[in-house]
Amino acid sequence: MRLRALLETGALGLRLLGGESELDRTVRGVMTTDLRDPSRYLSGGELVLSGLAWRREPADSERFVRLLTESGVTGLAAGEAELGCVPDDLVEACARHGLPLLAVNEAVSFAEITEHVVRQVSGERAGDLAAVVERHRRLMAPGPAGGGPEVVLDLLGSDLDLRAWLLSPTGRQIAGPGLPGSGDLPSAVRAALAGEHLAAAREGRPGPHRTVVRDTVHSLFPIRRGGDVPGEDTRSPSLSDWVLAVEADAGDWPAERLDLLHGVTQLIAVERDRRDTGRTVRRGLAHEVFELVQAGAPAAELEARLRVAAPVLLPGTVGAPSWQIVVARIGWQDDRHGDGPLAQALLEEILVDAGPGGPGTAGPTDPAAVTHHHGEAVALVPLPARTPDSATEGRDATAGTTAADAGTGLRAGELRADDLLAGCNRALSRGLGEDGRLTLGVSAAVHSAEGLRGALEEARHARRVAAARPERVCAAGHQELASHVLLLPFVPDDVRRAFTARLLDPLRDYDRRHRAGLVATLEAFLDCDGSWTRCAARLHLHVNTLRYRVGRIEQLTGRDLSRLEDKVDFFLALRMG
Repeated sequence: MRLRALLETGALGLRLLGGESELDRTVRGVMTTDLRDPSRYLSGGELVLSGLAWRREPADSERFVRLLTESGVTGLAAGEAELGCVPDDLVEACARHGLPLLAVNEAVSFAEITEHVVRQVSGERAGDLAAVVERHRRLMAPGPAGGGPEVVLDLLGSDLDLRAWLLSPTGRQIAGPGLPGSGDLPSAVRAALAGEHLAAAREGRPGPHRTVVRDTVHSLFPIRRGGDVPGEDTRSPSLSDWVLAVEADAGDWPAERLDLLHGVTQLIAVERDRRDTGRTVRRGLAHEVFELVQAGAPAAELEARLRVAAPVLLPGTVGAPSWQIVVARIGWQDDRHGDGPLAQALLEEILVDAGPGGPGTAGPTDPAAVTHHHGEAVALVPLPARTPDSATEGRDATAGTTAADAGTGLRAGELRADDLLAGCNRALSRGLGEDGRLTLGVSAAVHSAEGLRGALEEARHARRVAAARPERVCAAGHQELASHVLLLPFVPDDVRRAFTARLLDPLRDYDRRHRAGLVATLEAFLDCDGSWTRCAARLHLHVNTLRYRVGRIEQLTGRDLSRLEDKVDFFLALRMG
């Protein structure tokens, strides 16, 4: 469509402030942004919508307009809601660079303009204009009546015969295709696609990204968020972006079809921003609660705040819920400080995966409240109220211990550290690259406001245990704080290497020469508590063969596996190795 046609659309109420001679420019898409430098996300031909939050002084206008012009955008539409009117310095900068400038009245939302442009640019190419209008209207509608991303994917399936899935950066399926017989993607495929998306974004490769998973070609279209995230590390904004995975090779497509898919990603980005905005209340609650905890507020004040938070986070809950705290941190080798906003965004996605819908499923609930402070993301996670039978199994609010610690330390429904990262380790590791790390710590459940302060420290300490491990993406839970694994990460590296080498190197050398499997035999023997029968059954060996191998282990190391002390030494060496 021409820029002139957009200006002449009375329902949008746009006003021309400059660039009348350039109104025959073609609008190929639309992008909403308040980034100070959005050029990395521009491919040319876009109408840029901006609320002008990037402008801090008059000189900013010249730089912003120059970047837009160099990126080949068609025009700039500036909202009047933030500043009351479009500043003269922006009008003058657009005139100098020959960039058409439109004013957007504060009564007109950017979503309305986005819908109109995408409908005109992309909808007509889809074949059925009436169906496109209806589907887009349903997508943009607020509340339960809105169709969400499923509507757009249904459009791709019915009108273009394309199978597409909308995935989170953790590999969760947010929405699937509308074609008959198209089901959910297997978890391994989702993880591979999410990992390729994050790796491509980290390397700065422009989308769509072509990848082959299980002999099937997919094209990955990043779903960029519409606005800047205050404080987010600009080196890795794509780590929290969604991705549209289309089962096709976009490299073979004509320009018109690529334009259509880019328009679809812009529509989905609007929905992403809406969902992100919907978390504002929960984020505010989390911020208030943790501010009170950090300030040492009285328990009664904390309890009052939790009573406000409970019905928001768990609608319809009966009784007082229990609470867990999860702490996350993203760190970079070249920076001592954590990336709090990015850690918050990823932790929100991870906790959705861990919700009642289960990992990797579409549409689980999102009960957690997450905030960030000093480079650290902190989540307040509610658990359903305990039944009378379980009331005595909880944490002593003042002592900070759980009665269940003698066993697993877990109650029904409690988050487990291992489950939080199940299925998304590989994808997130690829996105973080060689210089980034994500570490999480999970507290035990607490049942009153008095236990929150201890739970926060417990989660932070568990995260430090995870950070001491070598994995790039790692989580630790409160159970490990009462175990030997709490001590192992803090043993000096040279001591750990010397201890492990003294016990295990003779076995490893023997295994390399004879392929005897002595290290595996030792692990299985200790895991079976020294039971000859159970260990032989696990390894599919005759008991006499097992006795021969254990004898060889004892001969090579000078240890006796009938002695508890030697068993403990081997156990620790294997854990530290």
